[in-house]
Amino acid sequence: MSEANLELPVLSQEYWFGGVVRHGYQMPFGRSEYRCQLNGNLAGNQGCPLLVSTRGRFVWSEEAFTFEFKDARLRISEAAGPVELGEGHGNLRGAYRAACAKHFPPSGKLPDEIAFLAPQYNAWIEVKWEPTQEKILAYAQAILDHGWPAGVLMIDDCWFRGNGDWKFPRDRFPDPRGMADWLHQRGFKLAVWISPFIAPDTYTYRVLNQKKFFIYDAQGEPVIRRWWNGYSALLDLSNPAACEWFSEQLDWLVANCGVDGFKFDGGDPYTYQGGDVTYRPIGPNGQCEAFARIGLKYRLSEYRACWKLGGQALVQRVRDKGHRWGVDGMGDLLPTGLAQGLMGYPFTCPDMVGGGLVGDFGPGSTIEPELFVRYAQASAMFPIIQFSRMPWRVLDERHQGLCKDVVDLRKKLGSEILALASHAAATGEPIMRHMAYVFPDAGLETLMDQFMLGEDILVAPVLQAGAVSRKVSFPPGRWSGDDGSVVTGPCRIEVEAPLSRLPWYRRKP
Repeated sequence: MSEANLELPVLSQEYWFGGVVRHGYQMPFGRSEYRCQLNGNLAGNQGCPLLVSTRGRFVWSEEAFTFEFKDARLRISEAAGPVELGEGHGNLRGAYRAACAKHFPPSGKLPDEIAFLAPQYNAWIEVKWEPTQEKILAYAQAILDHGWPAGVLMIDDCWFRGNGDWKFPRDRFPDPRGMADWLHQRGFKLAVWISPFIAPDTYTYRVLNQKKFFIYDAQGEPVIRRWWNGYSALLDLSNPAACEWFSEQLDWLVANCGVDGFKFDGGDPYTYQGGDVTYRPIGPNGQCEAFARIGLKYRLSEYRACWKLGGQALVQRVRDKGHRWGVDGMGDLLPTGLAQGLMGYPFTCPDMVGGGLVGDFGPGSTIEPELFVRYAQASAMFPIIQFSRMPWRVLDERHQGLCKDVVDLRKKLGSEILALASHAAATGEPIMRHMAYVFPDAGLETLMDQFMLGEDILVAPVLQAGAVSRKVSFPPGRWSGDDGSVVTGPCRIEVEAPLSRLPWYRRKP
């Protein structure tokens, strides 16, 4: 059934997921009031015009809409296109798979295998706004010297002279190809930060303006918009020629500098406005989607903001989080990761272990060793794990060792995680799965502090400061713990979880 708008009752024991990944900590929906307008602002993370329910229903539209849960009813309004209600699919898994098969079928492609087999290292906190070739190579060498495996190494913002000038400045990177070769020889893959912004008052800006590659205002002047790095013009990604120019810059970095992939940042719908004059009328969400499509060309493409494109081989990162417990930190790490999987983004990556915000490491800031370790543990069985500030820089020997244990666990489970990633590429199914996705009849619909890695591994990280135990809900079956224990479910019990332990259990045949 497809309609312009939609209203339906929330069924008994029905819970809903979807819309905006960032609001995962408010999911599941259905028992309290919630309203979300998908058009124009996705709260700095991924979004999708999809809602899926534990009673086998889904709502989908090709365009953005507003949805509200109130008085035990779901109301869809302000829809920019027809809204479809799918019913009769049994449970959460059935609803998701039906929506996926019909509206965002998997591409069959997988991001570079290294993303699942080894950590991702982002140099952002280590070098901040002053990356140089010397600093990047020292960062990589320190990783190896401390016995950590080579992985994807990302050079974040400000490696270039100015936005739009996507060349390594030779005063800071005298031999970018040599740098990439050095990294490759030691097992690293190299990715660099990129954005759809163009610095004004530059040669690149003048050339692109002559080609009419920008977004313009009603008077025909290029829009200059403020964002977190200042003021820039905006590439009009509805223009195929502008997209081609952008891809050519990235291809040049691949061919001439040995770059393996890109961290695509910016492109959020809130950057754009409804009155912008563009090559074709796609709106703010459409610009975000077009930016994400550019990354489909590369095997290493990480996005923080994305609209639609479920089922594609893009690494989707959880929005930047602070070095803190609770919401905007540890507290919503799992809910946002689970939300990504239920919106068609299986290749999810948590934000940097230890916090990805510069303010967390500036003057007067402190590192909380317990939080650092627990965040690493909570990230350990995400499809992808990412570090920035390395433990040996900020932690004592004991806490360093506990973080190294996390990396060793990843290595131990690497082949299983890669197999699940391959399954996701073929089927679209999440790698990191909500408990109700795997066990639809176990009464676990509202449980958001533990998850399943595939079908057989239950992961229950400690998310509270000072906790040395936690309650774990076990579905039916026999579960063998990392501590050697065996638990027979269904049951909910308190398990010991000292700082040295990430509780996880494997379902026994």
